[in-house]
Amino acid sequence: MTFTTRFAPSPTGPLHLGHAYSALLAFEMAKAEGGQFLLRIEDIDQSRARAHWEAQIYDDLAWLGLEWPQPVMRQSDRMAAYQTALDALWDRGLLYACACKRRDILAASSAPQEGAEPVFGPDGIVYPGTCRHAGHPREAGALRLDIRKALQTLEGKELNFVEGGSGPEGESGAIPVSKDLLINHVGDVVLARRDMGTSYHLSVVLDDAAQAVTHVVRGRDLFEATYIHILLQALLSLPTPHYHHHQLIRDETGKRLAKRDDARAIALYRENGSTPRDIRDIIGL
Repeated sequence: MTFTTRFAPSPTGPLHLGHAYSALLAFEMAKAEGGQFLLRIEDIDQSRARAHWEAQIYDDLAWLGLEWPQPVMRQSDRMAAYQTALDALWDRGLLYACACKRRDILAASSAPQEGAEPVFGPDGIVYPGTCRHAGHPREAGALRLDIRKALQTLEGKELNFVEGGSGPEGESGAIPVSKDLLINHVGDVVLARRDMGTSYHLSVVLDDAAQAVTHVVRGRDLFEATYIHILLQALLSLPTPHYHHHQLIRDETGKRLAKRDDARAIALYRENGSTPRDIRDIIGL
């Protein structure tokens, strides 16, 4: 199988130095193995995706010296594939409709002991299960994975992944994903938001499989999301790639860069006369 990496930005703002690090690292890893580097546009959030940001992605990456096969996969073209997977999970009784709003979840999460702090996982507050047995029709809200039922269908199957980089606590090598971890620290995650028809977790798993990605290279902030992705791969009979979570590029105060940090935008460095080599020096590649 061809060693394949990918870079999958969302066209919702300018690429910054952190994006440059991730894209260049994925590109160089594939190049070193004689493999291929893919670009994918994650534009499921059509309320925020903009054509000019997508065009800027292509320009910035080409300026950095990256190349990728055409055509580029765009998630907005793959809604039918996401729907097919959701249908299959729904028919197996592994999904339920959730009508809760964020304030409802926050209130329910601290209800057992007034004033107790809610538990946070890779998808935000771990859902307390309010709608799990409510029997709402499918169109009533977001679609959540019943994680307990899902694990029952995988009884006896070991869930794990290989980490070639490192997690927040230095985790590397073979990483087990336990039943207790999934129930208590992940919970019933959303697999389809009402306004999108899918979610990041479902889409990224299906897209990586469709593109035969063998090595997922991404920031360390997504390490815990891998627990969700490993579970979905098992439920949908998809291959599990190797993962390489890398350090995050931060500003002088130690804050992780975000798209609102326009001062760190690649385009601004270009306008101010920086070269691709300058960018590599700044990010340490």
